[in-house]
Amino acid sequence: MVAAAFIGPGTVTTASVTGAEFGYALLWTIAFSIVATMILQEMSARLGLVSGEGLGEALRERFDTQVVEYLAIFLVVSAIGIGTAAYEAGNILGGAAGLATITGVDAQIWGVIMGLVAGVLLFTGQYKLIERALVGLVVVMALSFVASAILIGPDVGKIALGFVPSVPEGSPYLITGLIGTTIVGYNLFLHASNVQERWGGPEDLEESRTDTILSIAVGGIITMTVLVTAAAAFPVGTEISNVGKMAKQLEPLAGTYAKLFFSIGLFAAGFTSATTAPLAGAWATTGALGWDSDLKSPKFRAVWGVILVVGILSVLLGGSPVEIIVFAQVVNGVLLPIVAIFLLYAMNETDLLGEYTNGPVANALGAIVTIIVVWLGIQGLLSIAGII
Repeated sequence: MVAAAFIGPGTVTTASVTGAEFGYALLWTIAFSIVATMILQEMSARLGLVSGEGLGEALRERFDTQVVEYLAIFLVVSAIGIGTAAYEAGNILGGAAGLATITGVDAQIWGVIMGLVAGVLLFTGQYKLIERALVGLVVVMALSFVASAILIGPDVGKIALGFVPSVPEGSPYLITGLIGTTIVGYNLFLHASNVQERWGGPEDLEESRTDTILSIAVGGIITMTVLVTAAAAFPVGTEISNVGKMAKQLEPLAGTYAKLFFSIGLFAAGFTSATTAPLAGAWATTGALGWDSDLKSPKFRAVWGVILVVGILSVLLGGSPVEIIVFAQVVNGVLLPIVAIFLLYAMNETDLLGEYTNGPVANALGAIVTIIVVWLGIQGLLSIAGII
């Protein structure tokens, strides 16, 4: 489910733009992002399994000062709740663009249908059913993007060189984007809660850790194949403004099947994100507010329902509300470093985790990732402010 959450249309778009503009040169960025994500997500899963709390509950309950507690609640509800609602339209439209390329039917129509199907799936309140549907789509996504990359015929030698760190002129913005679309704040909330649905407790930590590493690795491979496809398909320096159009541009280069596979992958990426974003928003918001986080509770359903409705209405109105997205980006830029710092702090609390607290190596790795996340947050805020 974590892989389903972070491989969305935004990731596909960023990887496509990066591959078209800089070729294979930034593959190392994805490799680094995957390792960093594994570190943070493993901590999040361990927190959920051992403490029995979601990240929202833990964040609220660790502070004695009401002002700090209210600030934490505000940040979570704003960045995760409102943020997932703001991005939901992009998730739906991204998946709909893939279906529109295949069928010729307007993306707006497919967007509404996708939103309604996601709503029905979530309303069942059956975690296993939701998980199986998303896992199936991740498999479809992986096969589709890998097939598309193979058909386009990448340069294996250049792929290998892409894992050697380099920073081409003009690339820092996209490096930040690739890392930022992989290390996703709401995934930390999603993971801490969904491990409790899937496993029993600390005795399942090893299995959970293996699952986390494998699923994030699969997500990383998917992102890499998208970048490789764009790098092989277009001359370095090509600008891509619409990832939906990219699928059509592949057809004259590698045939109808390349277009078809890429479009199917784009649909799967959109639908999985359109389902997991409301779920993550509901878990984070209900946890922060102290509400029942059961999948079938009325308040939990109300939160994801609002997020989904905002996404569908935005599609019908012709796009995402820019003001809300900018607000969500600003608060997310503040929240992700705070969540990463808090997560590292919580993982050293013996009264919360007992013998399962971080060791020296985990703390060192977590500190490195947290510093990078703080840097990304500052970069994002400065970029939105127009300073850089």
